[in-house]
Amino acid sequence: MKIAFIGTGVMGAAMAGHLMDAGHELTVYNRTKSKTDGLVSHGAVYAKNPQEAAANAEVVITIVGYPKDVREVYFGEQGIFQNDVTGKLLIDMTTTEPTLAKEIAAAAQKAGGQALDAPVSGGDLGAKNATLTIMVGGDETAYQRALPLFEKMGKTIALQGAAGAGQHTKMANQICIAGTMTGMTELLVYADKAGLDLDKVLTTVGGGSAQTWSLTNYAPRILREDYSAGFFVKHFIKDLGIALAEAEKMGLELPATAGAKKLYEQLADKGFENDGTQALIKLWWPNGSRKH
Repeated sequence: MKIAFIGTGVMGAAMAGHLMDAGHELTVYNRTKSKTDGLVSHGAVYAKNPQEAAANAEVVITIVGYPKDVREVYFGEQGIFQNDVTGKLLIDMTTTEPTLAKEIAAAAQKAGGQALDAPVSGGDLGAKNATLTIMVGGDETAYQRALPLFEKMGKTIALQGAAGAGQHTKMANQICIAGTMTGMTELLVYADKAGLDLDKVLTTVGGGSAQTWSLTNYAPRILREDYSAGFFVKHFIKDLGIALAEAEKMGLELPATAGAKKLYEQLADKGFENDGTQALIKLWWPNGSRKH
């Protein structure tokens, strides 16, 4: 199958690689060209803009940074919709606004194509290991068409409802992650201050009801002082902003999520917006080390 893959960053490059390994022909585009080099060296074709990437593709997959980037990739002067998209399947795997997902789906349908919103969870490890959780919004026929591709990139995959439902599901996911990240961070800060052996604490509480994905995957990174981005602080702030805006539209107040967003904004203000989300501990351990 001819696939255009737009956005080959921390997660996108690994996801695109799995599709190539499955035998698909990929044309790739990324705003920073060097991030496509690995894929091109394995046989992908580089395109100079999203329009060119999508021109001859049967399926177009996008995973970029922010809603404004999604809008530019789809509706911009060199965007995907500058092509005839009749018969094409457009899949946006960026975490973005549900209203934008609906707008893309409507534009695709009007132009004779199909669109899905399919944000993912699992970070860099999930992308590398093809174990992502993929939350999909759109119609059943488009979903069934995309499913064999999703199965090359993820493990837990489900159609959540009509256009925008995938993004709403991702917001629910991020709301939960906000709580587990702040809980994991404060657990480490507290246990350290109490003079406990942190490795032993993690083994013990991780075997009980405190076990979470964040505790299992991010706490060990903190102890190794590894703050590289499996998921950027700046993108988590974006996601929590979307979640809180959508909650407000529905008349919901989410104080824990709002609190988590404020903490991550403080972290970004200190210059750590390009660190991984586990860098939250730097609000307590200024140099990221418990030997401070």
